[in-house]
Amino acid sequence: MIRSLRVLLCIAVLASCALAQTKLNGAGATFPNPIYTKWFSEYHNLHSDIEINYQSIGSGGGIRQVQAGTVDFGATDGPMTDEQIAQSKVKVLHVPTVLGAVVPAYNIQGVSGDVKFTGDILADIYLGKLTKWNDPRITKINPGMKFPDLNITVVHRSDGSGTSYIFTDYLSKVSADWKNTVGKNTSVKWPVGIGGKGNEGVAGSIRQLPGSIGYIELIYALQNKIPFGVVQNSSHNFIKASLESTTAAAVGVNMPADFRVSITNPPGKDAYPIASFTWLLIPTNPADQNKGKILKDFLFWMLDKGQSMTQALSYAPLPKDVVVKEKAAITSQVKP
Repeated sequence: MIRSLRVLLCIAVLASCALAQTKLNGAGATFPNPIYTKWFSEYHNLHSDIEINYQSIGSGGGIRQVQAGTVDFGATDGPMTDEQIAQSKVKVLHVPTVLGAVVPAYNIQGVSGDVKFTGDILADIYLGKLTKWNDPRITKINPGMKFPDLNITVVHRSDGSGTSYIFTDYLSKVSADWKNTVGKNTSVKWPVGIGGKGNEGVAGSIRQLPGSIGYIELIYALQNKIPFGVVQNSSHNFIKASLESTTAAAVGVNMPADFRVSITNPPGKDAYPIASFTWLLIPTNPADQNKGKILKDFLFWMLDKGQSMTQALSYAPLPKDVVVKEKAAITSQVKP
């Protein structure tokens, strides 16, 4: 009898815990997915009654879901446009979370060392104008490297992607041809190439296809051990993506009040040119006040303790002055 009562008591306690569990759902960018997974897990360890679920579906999907109010928060690597903000059912605050780098990763058999790229070469590869790895334009800036007579297979994102936004934003700044014919967006009409879903899909295609090139977030290149190139910046220096060069891209950034800013192709001799902030999209007046309080608490934790976890996953922490501005905006704009 006593044993039965104990079992019933345990069941009651477990049921009570289950009922007390609060789940928040978010969706969006694949670019920051590794650090978001880490943060949400660590936050759950501190608050066992709170679970934050995140679907890495691409920035376009994250924007659409937060616009429709079907998630508690969204995530994007390309800030929402004025039109997207106007169409949203809920008012959102863009909250920068980390800095990351997009790298040109490749699979060129027989080539060792870091391949150098200029902005115009990358643009012309993705425009389909430069089709061979041993093209004189590539060999000229890579003296001493022997490139095979191999076709270049272009790989791009097939889904709406903030990583695509960052890459096409950069190409639009360094190539007038790209700007006038393709432009920048989370989804564009790619002139050539094959599509892959998510950073994971593009990384997988590069690994499998000899002669391929694709753009992926730095952590995916490192995790998959895929070679990636150095890119010429606005000071005409060839820079490899790293924590230091990504951080350098944000030095002196003039952060607007709404936090929607581009830092691709920045000034600075040590700055990596294809870098960006990534944002959480936070409803400023959430329908569920309790979830709103939890999100607000998480954001402050992320801006304090969370920033110390970024470097282990090859993201750069936010500049301190940006953190100060974000805390003030969250305090004044996000209810309750």
